[in-house]
Amino acid sequence: MKDREQYARYQQDRDVLAAIGTHLDPQTTPISVRLPRSAAESAVAAWDREELGEIGKESREEYELRSAAAQLALIGLAITARGVWDGEEVVVDLDLVQIAAALQAAQ
Repeated sequence: MKDREQYARYQQDRDVLAAIGTHLDPQTTPISVRLPRSAAESAVAAWDREELGEIGKESREEYELRSAAAQLALIGLAITARGVWDGEEVVVDLDLVQIAAALQAAQ
């Protein structure tokens, strides 16, 4: 049991993190960004793609890859819904979560 006590602490930490998020959420607004056409078109293609296969048991790496692909698709949705093409770029308002996901993937 002792080796599982850390998870009770982690749960408390997550609860505090969620409380911080609750306070931050109304303070954040989408940020207008410029993306190159090729990346924007790939994001839109990810949104338009249909994944018909069922998701079975995944490794952590597979889950993280699928999660990143889902974030890319949500950026594609944002581009489709409200992106404004400006030559070889698109200007679109993205939520901080989408921006954070892209920055995380770049690390």
